[in-house]
Amino acid sequence: MKRFNLYRYGTAALCILLLFAGCTKLNETTYDRITSATFLQTRDDVVRDFLRAFEHGYWSIQGNGAFYAQELPTDELMTPNREGDWFDGGIYQRAHYHTWTIQDGYTSGIWTALFQGISLATNSLQDIQAIDPAKFSMTEAEKADFVAEIKTLRAWFNLRAFDLYRNIPLVTAVKGEGQMPPQSTPQEIFSFIEKELLDAIPGLPTRQSLGTGANAINGLGRWTKGGAATLLARLYLNAKVYIGQDKFADCATICQDLINGKYGTYALESRWDAPFDYNNFQSPELIFGFPSSFSLTHWQYTGDMYFWMAPHQAQNFFGFTDFGGMNTRYALQPGRNVDSAEYTFTMGKPFIKFQKYADDVRLKKYKNLGGSKREGMFLFGYLPYYTNPNNLVKSNRGYTIFARDQVGWFRATPPGQVLADKESNMNHADDNSGIWPVKYPLYPSDDPNKITSAYAEIRYAEVYYMLAECKYRAGDKAAAAVLLNAVRQRNYPAGSPSLYNPNGSQLTDQEMLDEWMREFLVEGRRRTDLIRWGVFNSGTWWDKQPDADNHTQIYPIGQSITNLTPALKQNPGY
Repeated sequence: MKRFNLYRYGTAALCILLLFAGCTKLNETTYDRITSATFLQTRDDVVRDFLRAFEHGYWSIQGNGAFYAQELPTDELMTPNREGDWFDGGIYQRAHYHTWTIQDGYTSGIWTALFQGISLATNSLQDIQAIDPAKFSMTEAEKADFVAEIKTLRAWFNLRAFDLYRNIPLVTAVKGEGQMPPQSTPQEIFSFIEKELLDAIPGLPTRQSLGTGANAINGLGRWTKGGAATLLARLYLNAKVYIGQDKFADCATICQDLINGKYGTYALESRWDAPFDYNNFQSPELIFGFPSSFSLTHWQYTGDMYFWMAPHQAQNFFGFTDFGGMNTRYALQPGRNVDSAEYTFTMGKPFIKFQKYADDVRLKKYKNLGGSKREGMFLFGYLPYYTNPNNLVKSNRGYTIFARDQVGWFRATPPGQVLADKESNMNHADDNSGIWPVKYPLYPSDDPNKITSAYAEIRYAEVYYMLAECKYRAGDKAAAAVLLNAVRQRNYPAGSPSLYNPNGSQLTDQEMLDEWMREFLVEGRRRTDLIRWGVFNSGTWWDKQPDADNHTQIYPIGQSITNLTPALKQNPGY
């Protein structure tokens, strides 16, 4: 097969994407202006057609609220009202308290983003299925590969929509269609996604066949046997929630096959940060990712995700000023009250959950070390400017920021001084409130590898954690502990007492849930994990009491969507 990569075709694919921006409306007239008959003239045209939904897929990880819909309703992240900043009509507070409504824009925006992707993928699938590959200097095998990859991409979009909304239509054709099809049952949707993936896997390439070492860039953003198999494992892992059927044994089989190399060769990194670093496209842990670069696409480095997950002026601390100022949109929920006493509830408290194992190397304060290297995963305490250690990061309100694992009105109060004001809630925070995680590096502006980390959508570590959960649920705690330690050992010094006892005696439901948080912090999956463990609605965490019922396990279909498509039935409880 002739190899190509997403960088080469990214700009053209993005231009095509703009032409198809209204894909949720299946009778969009752009299909009459640019058709496969007029557009597909060369092999490169077919490749661009194949790729156009991939760029949209990368944007959809953060676009229209997709990231915070998975994070802010959980015990992990918060966007509190910081003295008037980030109230934004109460949208983030409704997310935190599970009181969102059909008028909240992201309930429509995520639906639009995902169904645009489904429609783009379906249109490309119909185009490519219809071509004679010989006319485009392609082989039947290449055509089969393209079809399998697009089916997998569409399954990825559908799985995410299924997880968020549950009652969705199955779009299998767009050409000549004027109506969105009616919603299918959860069982029909589950079976469709399962069949799409099972059918796709035999025709997909392995990771190694697309390139290794420096040539691994050719495979970045391409769906492989390993990527599709992991999506299938995700589907089975959450089957009890989706369709009321326990499929943990099926999930375990897929995961064990992945570890045994049935779907290609992968390996865990020896450093926690390697799967997120500037050269992570070469990482043997990256099963599926989207390519990033400073000058082209870098969707995770936006205000909707990681760039506004820091204090004001933190760009000066990092030494990266190309994108302007950073902002306090997201921070970790606190583990302590304003008097520094740990809260008594068991959920949440993410920084404390890391501190439970005090020799965790991720607990270091983030620092750029030069030469495209860094250490630590958190911003806390006083942050000196990167270029001048005598300057400290300040709030826009003028006081020096001391980031802490607490929420309140500290303002210029130095650490350790007792506050008279004991209030701590979503409406009572300042710019000192909360610790900020830094998952992807922010190298200085003069670093040649600034903002180039690929987005790691699927990591091999997830396979180990899914299998560990399946083993735990089956009563084999020892096997679960061994699997978790295979990943965890990179987070602690050699011989660390922080590794789990091989007999699994330390593992409980809460510890399993806490360990999912530690390994996959701010990777956009916490909501799904809490629902699977049955605590999303019943749990208590900072400024959040249990819900009256569980209808918020799925989001409503936003009003702007139902206005356009009245035949859609609203989800229960909305």
